[in-house]
Amino acid sequence: MSEQASIPSGKATLGLFDAYGIEVEYMLVDGDSLDVAPAADQLLEAAAGTLTDEFENGAIAWNNELALHVIEFKCNGPQSLTGLGKEFAANVALANTKLGREGLRLMPTAMHPWMDPNDVELWPHGTRIIYDTFDRIFSCKGHGWANLQSMQINLPFNGDEEFARLHAAIRFLLPILPGLAASSPIIDAERNGILDNRLVVYRGNCAKIPSVTGEVVPEPMGSIGEYHERLLEPLYRDLAPHDPEGVLRNEWVNARGAIARFDRMAIEIRVLDVQETPVMDVAYAALIVEVLKLMCAEEWLDRKGMNGWHTSELGKLLTLTERQAEGTGIGDKRYLSAFGFPGSSTELKGLWEHLIETVSAGGGIDVGTGRLLEHYMRHGTLATRIGKAVGLLPTRAKLMRVYEDLCEALADSAPFAPPPPPRFE
Repeated sequence: MSEQASIPSGKATLGLFDAYGIEVEYMLVDGDSLDVAPAADQLLEAAAGTLTDEFENGAIAWNNELALHVIEFKCNGPQSLTGLGKEFAANVALANTKLGREGLRLMPTAMHPWMDPNDVELWPHGTRIIYDTFDRIFSCKGHGWANLQSMQINLPFNGDEEFARLHAAIRFLLPILPGLAASSPIIDAERNGILDNRLVVYRGNCAKIPSVTGEVVPEPMGSIGEYHERLLEPLYRDLAPHDPEGVLRNEWVNARGAIARFDRMAIEIRVLDVQETPVMDVAYAALIVEVLKLMCAEEWLDRKGMNGWHTSELGKLLTLTERQAEGTGIGDKRYLSAFGFPGSSTELKGLWEHLIETVSAGGGIDVGTGRLLEHYMRHGTLATRIGKAVGLLPTRAKLMRVYEDLCEALADSAPFAPPPPPRFE
């Protein structure tokens, strides 16, 4: 995540669900070998005409990230979600055109399947002091820093009341988001049975200072002041002995799965793996927004009830969904009823199908988004689809073929589906 705002400050304050900021990250890879290509600075220079850490292209801005092989596309200011997937896709196409001249291309998904994180090159320009400080304190030569790409959703709020409502809803929804968006089943060229490896490695990347990440699920908060007092100030105190210059003393250093960004008066959701095409990312964002609207309106459970769930309870659920994604069994009727689910148990995919049907019936999902969500209901998470495509014991050649197909899906802005199983006559 870049430190610049997706919902910029200095403008009229937006209220709940007035507009959104979406950020998606992709890898630069060699067009033939698909190995990571540390060339984001070259791409930004080719786009802007001069070396820069940001290129503004109308509705979408391009940014560097910590790793030199990663590029971020983000909303250039607050926007509607309508048509946003196509805006991102157009910028992906432009980037691929420029990269293609150098024999490179963009690769989707939340983790590179065989990258050695010890070989990572960090962004060497401009704001590198931030990245150098992270590297000095935490060491960025690990998957949790060097090899993870996400989609982030920024949702605005206006004042304490809206902040508290939105924070409670996001916190309660957070543990089941991997059941929608997991896309990282391959790490070190192997399937290890985990569907969201990005979140697993992310959870441990700041272990040296545990308060930076907490339990990934954020603690309940009732006001902006409480957030500063109970979360940010203790975090800054814990960082201070390691960062006496205060380089990282900023709200973005908080590495929980959803963080308050008071510089843009928004809460940023960070637990979502990036998908194979931005139209899928934006479809998932639209679904999440519609569910959060119902939660903020206390359709099924009030704010006190959501905040009454202990962080460790929600954290345990997130730990399960990181591993099993949409196949996670949920047998806690209290949690299910908090989303209006009528049964006493279900796999997580069943809960998401219920939520998709609920928001669709309320008119919150347009036809195009509905078709993309139908792809999820038919084929499952991208992690599941990748797993089916590569098989149980994937060879490098098989991984190459599948991730080539994923690169094509990104270039074509088309959802990825695994090949059908062979038919036996």
